[in-house]
Amino acid sequence: MQDLVNSINAIIWSPALIYLCLGTGLFFSIITRFVQVRQFKEMIRLLLSGKSSEKGISSFQALAVSLSGRVGTGNIAGVAAAIGFGGPGAVFWMWVVAFFGAATAYIESTNAQIYKEEEDGVYRGGPAYYIEKAMGQKWYAWIFAISTIVACGVLLPVVQSNGIGDALVNVFGTGGTVPSFLGEIALT
Repeated sequence: MQDLVNSINAIIWSPALIYLCLGTGLFFSIITRFVQVRQFKEMIRLLLSGKSSEKGISSFQALAVSLSGRVGTGNIAGVAAAIGFGGPGAVFWMWVVAFFGAATAYIESTNAQIYKEEEDGVYRGGPAYYIEKAMGQKWYAWIFAISTIVACGVLLPVVQSNGIGDALVNVFGTGGTVPSFLGEIALT
């Protein structure tokens, strides 16, 4: 089983992923004429305006919701691990990826706004909606939605608790157990 996981891991986390992420971000940056720089003042203005609609949330609330979904222990532990393994130069490459990733996030958010639907006075949307509507791939939207449910419902709590458990072991030393709904989990 470990060999299978290692094989899949080698494919997914290959240099091709880095080039794909950077290339996609560069493509979207060029297509949007570097929206992450061009609209920076507008972003600050909207963020501080505090206006919200009767059917929605304010710009600051949208930022808070977005950040809560994007930032977790993986970001904190990942940055620490990158600096630990790659040194200070890793920070530069994280900034580069974040800069180009901002254009990708802009495109994702824009698609979510364009293809959202109103149901019972509430707006619903997101990747599964624009995959179905824009690409016409209902089967792919279903696969995405099911994968997201599995990842957020099963995998994400495991990764988060593992990161927290590793931090506790690093601070307090090895040994001990932590109670959980699965029973006692050993900290080794």
